[in-house]
Amino acid sequence: MTDFPLDPTTAARADADRAVVVLVGSLRRDSVNRRLARLAAASAPVGTAVDVVDDLDRLPFYNEDLDADGERGDAVEELRARVGAADAVLVVTPEYNGGLPAVLKNAIDWLSRPYGAGAFTGLPVGVIGAASSAHAGTWARQDARKAIGIAGGVVVEPVELGIRSGEFDEASPEIVGELGRLVAHLLPEPAAVG
Repeated sequence: MTDFPLDPTTAARADADRAVVVLVGSLRRDSVNRRLARLAAASAPVGTAVDVVDDLDRLPFYNEDLDADGERGDAVEELRARVGAADAVLVVTPEYNGGLPAVLKNAIDWLSRPYGAGAFTGLPVGVIGAASSAHAGTWARQDARKAIGIAGGVVVEPVELGIRSGEFDEASPEIVGELGRLVAHLLPEPAAVG
């Protein structure tokens, strides 16, 4: 798991008053979705701590027996704690064969438990992603929103972005600006000073 900030102008985020966890559904080292997640982290508003979780493959497959027996493992406990401590979650997903990557669905399953009190419960969640399909991963984003809503997350519908992988440009001011706007839309207003 990687703790960002990437943007040196907001590097002093230890005193941040808001926190976002970014869940990355791609395991490939230099995937477009990992780059999109990092760009979203760097584009976050000042005063926002961003924690990019890009190693969801550390989680065992969800098994209610492991969960009930308390043998779920450190990776699950760590993920639940990080998401539970956040003010919002941004999910960044590719699309595999018209659906959600198994590693991301598995993370959603772990975060949905215990039922009614999982780490997602009541948290604002946005879903974005990039895919090579003509519809830029629409089906995967729909699957993610549905699963997250059932898991107790509050899906923020205006936080939606699909990019065709071949059209992703990290230097694009339009993409950078849109990512900053989307992350800000997930978050509560900063605490008033004074």
